[in-house]
Amino acid sequence: MGFVLGLIATVAVVYFLLLAFLWATQRSHVFHPGADRPELAQSTVAALMREVPIAVEDQGESGLALNAWYAQAQPGMPTILYLHGNAGTLGGRAERALPYLRRGYGMLLVGYRGYGGNPGVPTEAGLYADGRAHLDWLASQGVPADHIVLFGESLGAAVAVQLATERRVKALVLEAPFASVLHSARTRFPLFAFDWLIKDKFANIDKIDQVQAPLFIVHGSEDRVTAMQFGRMLFDKAKQPKSALWPDGAGHNDLMQFGMAEAVMSFLDGVSEGR
Repeated sequence: MGFVLGLIATVAVVYFLLLAFLWATQRSHVFHPGADRPELAQSTVAALMREVPIAVEDQGESGLALNAWYAQAQPGMPTILYLHGNAGTLGGRAERALPYLRRGYGMLLVGYRGYGGNPGVPTEAGLYADGRAHLDWLASQGVPADHIVLFGESLGAAVAVQLATERRVKALVLEAPFASVLHSARTRFPLFAFDWLIKDKFANIDKIDQVQAPLFIVHGSEDRVTAMQFGRMLFDKAKQPKSALWPDGAGHNDLMQFGMAEAVMSFLDGVSEGR
């Protein structure tokens, strides 16, 4: 009996130590920022975009100046606020931006705090504040809210969903979104995933039905980072109008090879035409 009780006590201690470790390091699992400042001059979009400073004021990080890349829309075309995923920097999204820029869309590639040489530390509240600041900057440039498309990639989809619940926009596009950090954690750490332990919840599933803008979701069937079931969960709960692309064989980072840009632009054409 003493041996059994000792074993139970040891297992309990190890479990709580692992739980404490995951709690302390959880943001390293959520955020993977690239440290180096991206060089626009060396990018494939160098001739089409320019660097712009985005000022952010919030309670956590006062007076941040973030680096973003911007291209003005051609007359009559929407502007895409592109919110990238949890890894790298905005510079790694140049190839993704090209099809839209060549079509005449405007684009503001968002620079998050703590990413790409920007000051600050990424958190859920912080990224939401960064997104709002980029929207405010577009407004200061005379871009009407009904000409703005929120495009969220993976983690950026969570920022896009939050912004879409707060602001009126033309449309919302979500690439490989997740339901929430808790849902994702349960697939990786089922014995350690508790809502009360999670600092940055990014609970898209609790907000998606508050979105009033037309919605488009694209999610690959072979996504091993964010399972397609999460995209379908969001789609099922979202209000109309909504449409989606579920490319068979596509993973998390190769959706451009499965016609994503063309599908997104077709969707936005339909929104503009009232279809």
